[in-house]
Amino acid sequence: MGLQDILSKHVVQAVKVIYNQELPTVEFQATRKEFAGDITVVIFPMLRVIKGNPVQIGAQIGQYLVEHVAEVEGYNVIKGFLNVEIKAAYFIQFFNSIKADATYGFTSPDPEDKAIMVEYSSPNTNKPLHLGHIRNNLLGYSVSEILKASGKKVYKTQIINDRGIHICKSMIAWKQFGQGETPESTGLKGDKLVGNYYVKFDQEYKQEIKQMIGDGYPEEEAKKQAPIFKAAQDMLLKWEAGDPETVALWEKMNQWVYDGFDVTYKNLGVDFDKLYYESETYLLGKEFVSEGLKTGVFFKKEDGSVWCDLTDEGLDEKLVLRSDGTAVYMTQDIGTAIQRVKDYPDVGGMVYTVGNEQEYHFKVLFLIIKKLGFEWAENLYHLSYGMVDLPSGKMKSREGTVVDADDLIDEMAATAGEISEELGKLDGYTETEKQDLYKVIGLGALKYYILKVDPKKRILFDPKESIDFQGNTGPFIQYTYARIQSILRKADIDVAMELDPENVFLSDKEKALIKQIQLFEDVVQQAATNHSPALIANYTYDLVKEFNSFYQNMSILGADTNTEKVFRVQLSQTVANIIKNAFSLLGIDVPKRM
Repeated sequence: MGLQDILSKHVVQAVKVIYNQELPTVEFQATRKEFAGDITVVIFPMLRVIKGNPVQIGAQIGQYLVEHVAEVEGYNVIKGFLNVEIKAAYFIQFFNSIKADATYGFTSPDPEDKAIMVEYSSPNTNKPLHLGHIRNNLLGYSVSEILKASGKKVYKTQIINDRGIHICKSMIAWKQFGQGETPESTGLKGDKLVGNYYVKFDQEYKQEIKQMIGDGYPEEEAKKQAPIFKAAQDMLLKWEAGDPETVALWEKMNQWVYDGFDVTYKNLGVDFDKLYYESETYLLGKEFVSEGLKTGVFFKKEDGSVWCDLTDEGLDEKLVLRSDGTAVYMTQDIGTAIQRVKDYPDVGGMVYTVGNEQEYHFKVLFLIIKKLGFEWAENLYHLSYGMVDLPSGKMKSREGTVVDADDLIDEMAATAGEISEELGKLDGYTETEKQDLYKVIGLGALKYYILKVDPKKRILFDPKESIDFQGNTGPFIQYTYARIQSILRKADIDVAMELDPENVFLSDKEKALIKQIQLFEDVVQQAATNHSPALIANYTYDLVKEFNSFYQNMSILGADTNTEKVFRVQLSQTVANIIKNAFSLLGIDVPKRM
């Protein structure tokens, strides 16, 4: 039972005994640093139940706790806040109970619980992954790992947008200008090669429009009649009709892209349990529209198009089937969600990692699935996130001004190398060891900088600022982990030794560190509930700050007694373990030396 649970039970009892009143809840907060105490009971909310002076009420409850709760040592009351002091033995007992647990903070899944499917990445196969995809991938992967750590079974998935006019634009440009070049013949990753032809299409298209306007065409007409655009449209019709030559080219170029994506995913450290392809899912959903028409979820207009009326929910009418019988994205998303539960019958909820410009789409999607009567529709969540900006401005794929994911990963490693060399921290490393470490630091800096921000907020990403060995950064936390590993290598003691709570004197710094350690389990659960890696990142930074304060003020290996030395080394080892576990939830590696 946690400290809040213990105290909560006794505070409720105190109010019953002293005032003969039932207290529905007890509100706690961290004790402010300038006051003595380890946890604070907030008295003000109790005034709805108990009439009287908050200071007096606090003192009476405080006295009751001292007399009836073994863990409570003393108290003080500041205005309406009861600051409770906890005996050192309680913290030592807690520490003894978790110090050998390599997975402290993580909860094992209950086999009876429903699984959660998390969708992320979901790129188009006409261009490489870019900086926006990086935030998407890092968020989706991290939320998956956090949900797992909170005790959920998780399936990681993506739906690859491998069909449509944008794919045909790359294909037609390669056909007209590619002269048969391949990733092998050019030495380019397949996604880069195909992306170049997407840019090439746009350049040629603009050129043709300009030429046609010069020949007297109105601009809108030129856009529709440009030969390269018409060729792309024609290619799309051929693909939908199953033309063998078109399908073969589509399969070949898409495979180049998939191979390229795989390299990026590996470098980024993300993975998936199941891949869905839009070319296989775009016809799904139509059968459920037919069902929904029968049950009154949808209605048909005079032109034959099918709609869902969501005006009662404060939204508008939403098209789910065009008058010619073709599906729209909404239809496809309905079908795909239902298909996923068919494929994985233990799925009881889904998380969609998609930018905040799609918020309305997901509101509508979730409502429609609910109206169709699927119980798991209650557990659908849009992990909405803000855009990533660079100091240089906005990105546009078709103009080729995108910040390429692979280039950014390489740039981060190079920047980490420059800064590490300047700091001169790598004496005795081989060149290979240095390069591996630069990658770990660079990627850690990138991931931490992006994940420490609340997903809903927009980010201005500054690569240089993210690789700082001071402040709230990945490298600062990685460096602290490496420092603790150095202490552990030098410590010639039995770190598994059990400590007698009565024999350990607990300094303020040590107590503060244990209190921070205690929070980890709860932070993991909060991060899962809120789908927020930022809670894990910022908790880890607070833990590291607390450890560094302890490290700078207390001698670890030069402690006065063997008991103190053993305790401080064990404390350091536990902090390192939590850093490693917390960073694993963010997809970040921790180096043993730096």
